[in-house]
Amino acid sequence: MGRLVHFEVHVSDMERAKKFYGEVFGWTFQDWSDYAGMPYFGAVTGDENQLGINGALMQRQSAPPEPNQALNGYACTMGVENYDVTESKILENGGKVAMPKYALPGMAWQGYYIDTEGNVFGIHQPDVNAK
Repeated sequence: MGRLVHFEVHVSDMERAKKFYGEVFGWTFQDWSDYAGMPYFGAVTGDENQLGINGALMQRQSAPPEPNQALNGYACTMGVENYDVTESKILENGGKVAMPKYALPGMAWQGYYIDTEGNVFGIHQPDVNAK
């Protein structure tokens, strides 16, 4: 037990966040605001036959993270097919680089970004030739 089954991304601007995650990762959203009593959109992150989980975008209830603040929560990492194409989409849609692309030798390419809401997330492209 204890397997991660859901995540929540806290956002200041729901429409901006939906556009960012929809454009960059192809996520779709379901309005669950009536259940949550606040702006809350379920995020479908991929086909149910793929390894992974779904989550939600929820209305931020406090101040957003400060720039250059150390991470003090979970960082979600999304698996991607093409690191460089995904990075371009992130930057084109208002995201910023937090930690540039680096090799996990013999395993993958990894890097971290800041979304339009100030949250840190990672992207991960498996590649046995990474070095």
